Amino acid sequence: MRRSVKTTVLTALSIALASCAAVGPDFEPPQAEVPEGWTQETGTAVSTAPQELVEWWRVFDDPVLDDLVEAARRNNNTLQVAGLRVLEAQAQLGIARGLRFPQVQAASGEASYISPPETSGVNDRYWQLGAGAGISWEIDFWGRFQRGIEAADAAYLASVAAYDQAQVLLTAAVVNAYTVIRTIEEQLEIARQNVKIQQRSYEITEVLYRNGSDSELDMQQALTLLLSTQATIPALETSLVQAQNALSTLIGEAPGSVRQRLETGSGMPALPETVAIGAPADMLRQRPDVRQAEYLAMAQNAAVGLAEADLYPSFSLTGSIGVSTTTLGDADFGDLFSTDALTWSVGPSVVWPFLNYGRIKNNVRVQDARLQQALVSYRETVLQAAREAEDAMASFLGSRTEHDLLVKTVESAIRSNELATLRYREGFSDYERVLNSQQALFNQQQRYISNQGDIVLSLVDLYKALGGGWQTRDGAPYIDPGTLEMMNDRTDWGDLIQTGND
Repeated sequence: MRRSVKTTVLTALSIALASCAAVGPDFEPPQAEVPEGWTQETGTAVSTAPQELVEWWRVFDDPVLDDLVEAARRNNNTLQVAGLRVLEAQAQLGIARGLRFPQVQAASGEASYISPPETSGVNDRYWQLGAGAGISWEIDFWGRFQRGIEAADAAYLASVAAYDQAQVLLTAAVVNAYTVIRTIEEQLEIARQNVKIQQRSYEITEVLYRNGSDSELDMQQALTLLLSTQATIPALETSLVQAQNALSTLIGEAPGSVRQRLETGSGMPALPETVAIGAPADMLRQRPDVRQAEYLAMAQNAAVGLAEADLYPSFSLTGSIGVSTTTLGDADFGDLFSTDALTWSVGPSVVWPFLNYGRIKNNVRVQDARLQQALVSYRETVLQAAREAEDAMASFLGSRTEHDLLVKTVESAIRSNELATLRYREGFSDYERVLNSQQALFNQQQRYISNQGDIVLSLVDLYKALGGGWQTRDGAPYIDPGTLEMMNDRTDWGDLIQTGND
């Protein structure tokens, strides 16, 4: 008996050691053409020198903004979900790794009281007792489980990249919302200042009309302009509340809670004199979504091997050992632990689904088509990344040029309004000149403020396109300590949830 068991085990081990390489294609990182330099003339506003983008939002030198970004990274729910998906992928990887070991390991026991029918000829009622353990181990002959580990590992890395991308998008969204709020606040201040100017003009025309020195037309036109400017304020106030609520949601707080934070600062984020963006190749190395696309292709490449392994037979080693007895005749419960009650079996088995009617081959084709889709998606991700960076750069440079012109436009509008008002008071021109100059002043000031916001927003888009902001994680847990504690109280996560790191 011992010799046969030894022979069987040695045979199974020989099969395992003789296992060939995993079937299916080995992954080759996809290639995408990246230009050596940017297509636009950057001038002095943008430098192609390498730039550290770890905490790019700090270039605005705004403590309130810094605090909001940190709050969002701690409390944002979407980022929390992305972190939980990393933990899920880690657990899935653990499952895949566990398949390398005996897949079935079970202990069993039974106790049955049997009462045979009278027609069986057995009149005794008796107990049947048994206990044992069984094991089944499918040898990874074709690399099925190896490919499964590769797929799970790539899926885990893709989930980490997705978490990093969520950080990039969240940071940009917070800075965008903050910029919109500061822009609206500036626009409200401009609107209120112009209401004061137009209110004084209206009062002058009203006095002149009451005294018979001017026509009612001038007074009504002044009133129309005043009411028109006043009407912009409620819309701006509504937009401000909505932007504040959006920012509150981003930092994981109730609507309106962010207002107290915003009271400690004011004004538009300050722009750096020069923005360093590096080269296009640096962008690809930094962008998490490019890494995610590559890992997804890697996972799908392993899925092709998984499907192809089904074309070949699977070899398994199964065994069981146990004890069994009954209370018939002279037997009793104590005989369960005697050597005579021992039963065992061991041996190899093979399963080959050769009559699959093309289903397995077609599944391989399905997985291969998905692999090609993933490779094409990677190339598309690279192209979109380059386009986003170029678009953001064009917007930033264009907004900077527009800003220089709008500064002169506002100065000219202020001077025009002063001259028109002076000439009207001195009787050298009609009131229509005053109306036109006041309307032009308000419009140009609003354009100027909007342009300032656009410059910041385009710079944020540029930093986002360059893939900056995720590097601050630096091995920190993917989810907050409170959630970690709650999950540990509910489920035994072991070391996996203690670190949550790569």
